[in-house]
Amino acid sequence: QVQLVESGGGLVQAGDSLRLSCTASGRTFSSYAMAWFRQAPGKEREFVAAISRSGNKYADSVKGRFTISRDYAKNMVYLQMNSLKPEDTAVYYCAARLSVVNGVIPQSYAYWGQGTQVTVSS
Repeated sequence: QVQLVESGGGLVQAGDSLRLSCTASGRTFSSYAMAWFRQAPGKEREFVAAISRSGNKYADSVKGRFTISRDYAKNMVYLQMNSLKPEDTAVYYCAARLSVVNGVIPQSYAYWGQGTQVTVSS
């Protein structure tokens, strides 16, 4: 069982930066691929970034602006978001799946946090 808690969301202006954090419980954190998804009002949940032993993966819409990282000692996953745009506005979710391979489909992740709101004003 893995429990995830996100933090770091907020209201920022276009061009600003934010760093989201995800705290994971569990003693086998290193065995999980971790990811960030987001969901805007009226839209489906979409993949943002993932990290695992196999490497990192990003959605095209955030490539070059967002960076995912993890601290295995602290059981933490981060999403550094730079050059934010109004279209990045969404609830951001941390997710985990027992795999060493990254996945981009929400249904392939078994564990989810409660989400943190990111709002980017123009």
